[in-house]
Amino acid sequence: MTSPPKDARPGDMVILLEAKSELLEGLPTGDQEAIAEVVGNPILLVGYDEAGRAELEFTDGRGEIHSIYVSPETIRADE
Repeated sequence: MTSPPKDARPGDMVILLEAKSELLEGLPTGDQEAIAEVVGNPILLVGYDEAGRAELEFTDGRGEIHSIYVSPETIRADE
């Protein structure tokens, strides 16, 4: 299990640093594009699951809400 960034807490805005291929693999093209669009931009950190993954939530350009789970190493606090 990985540890979350010390400066990123649930409710904070964080930056998704990258969208790893295993996150995108098997997703519909629209979901892949929506995730790729938020890389490098502020996104809501909802919390952490039992495995230590960060749950992130965002709304895409079409108004659809997305929740993704990523390794804490792929986020940093929004400064």
